[in-house]
Amino acid sequence: MTLTAEVDDFRKLRPQGLRPFTALRAFQRLIRDKEDTVQVFRIMQALSGRSVSRGYQRMLATMEGGRQAFLREELAHKLDDPAWLARFEAGTVGAGYRAFREARGFTADGLAEVEREVVPFIDAPHPILWYSRRLRDIHDIWHVLTGYGTDALGEACVVSFSYGQTGNLGFAFIGWGAAREIRREARSVPARRAVWQAYRNGKAARWLPGLDYEALFDQPLDQVRERLNIRPATVYQAVPAEVRAGLKLRA
Repeated sequence: MTLTAEVDDFRKLRPQGLRPFTALRAFQRLIRDKEDTVQVFRIMQALSGRSVSRGYQRMLATMEGGRQAFLREELAHKLDDPAWLARFEAGTVGAGYRAFREARGFTADGLAEVEREVVPFIDAPHPILWYSRRLRDIHDIWHVLTGYGTDALGEACVVSFSYGQTGNLGFAFIGWGAAREIRREARSVPARRAVWQAYRNGKAARWLPGLDYEALFDQPLDQVRERLNIRPATVYQAVPAEVRAGLKLRA
């Protein structure tokens, strides 16, 4: 099957038109309950447009990305393997990811289950759907690489960073909308500056979707950040941790 045929087939599975009103309704529900992750996937489904298929084509255009696309391994299988995660030494990307999950109780399969409620065909054996699953599974790895937490401001920043990487309007919509709501709640928190910096950091960094993440997990986190040109999240980190933890997006 040619790449053009793969993309055409993907369009039959997932309509490419933007649906801003669907995204707005989902965002309003998300504001009422920040833990309602289903709404995140509804927003992404409504606003992703052609960004996923374009990202897959970009992946094929790089040596390592093309290799990963050829292998089509499912990262979630590794990320949910405690024996595999236990092997990484302190200070590595893998150790940082392990600590991130243990502190929050997250699992890659748990996130996948939520997405299946919105995109029931997400597990289909299609190359662009594989790439979409990959973007979902590396979200928490990007939390570790960027230094953004899972508080409301941290999530707004990591999706803004993701917009800089992928051009997916769903990420931009969530990031800017969350910053607006945080600003309403706590005017002293520089939410807009934080998400703008995150977006610029995403644009400046090397393109991350096509990396060999299994190899990356063995490497020192600080060195990886430097090599990938992931700039420090200075605006976000300047907000005291207790202030970030106390942010509650209001309806």
